[in-house]
Amino acid sequence: MSGMATVTREARSARERLLAAADELFYREGIHSVGIDRIIEQAGVAKASLYKSFRSKDDLVAAYLDSRRRRVTDRVEAAVARHTDPRDKILAVFDSQLESSARPGFNGCAFANATAETHSTTVDEATAHYRQWFLDLFSDLARQAGASDPVKLGAQLRLLYDGVTQSARIDRDPQAAGQGREVAVVLLDSALSRPRRR
Repeated sequence: MSGMATVTREARSARERLLAAADELFYREGIHSVGIDRIIEQAGVAKASLYKSFRSKDDLVAAYLDSRRRRVTDRVEAAVARHTDPRDKILAVFDSQLESSARPGFNGCAFANATAETHSTTVDEATAHYRQWFLDLFSDLARQAGASDPVKLGAQLRLLYDGVTQSARIDRDPQAAGQGREVAVVLLDSALSRPRRR
């Protein structure tokens, strides 16, 4: 039994090292430009360990994107949870974006980068799931804040979030998120001051 536990720990350790290497290399350099051999070398594992942990590179890409999605959603949820007012919760998403874009190694949205390279089923499905999460979050908070058309406002806020992320990456300017927050305030003031239709 102890031998079995040791094998499980080693397999988990190899998987984690492979995923960490893929996360760093894919995010920094792109999915297509990084081959399996580089990931294996950086992870410091045998090639056989890769195929014990992941069936293919596509499987590794799926795990990488899932890890990125969870990291972003955890960060945003933590920022939102610090507030009680729905309007403040929406603005907290942009505050969180400012913190993220100011970190060393920031290279924009992993999903935008991945879809710029390829439109495989794996990448497209992961990206759709990620973007739907943001639309649902913004729309739900807009509804709680009293917006007359929360889905429309949610879509506008997601579009703003996307644009800010791209600007911060292209211009290497983390302050883009601060400007995005200012635009979010204008959107909210406009949407929330409009009387509801009866």
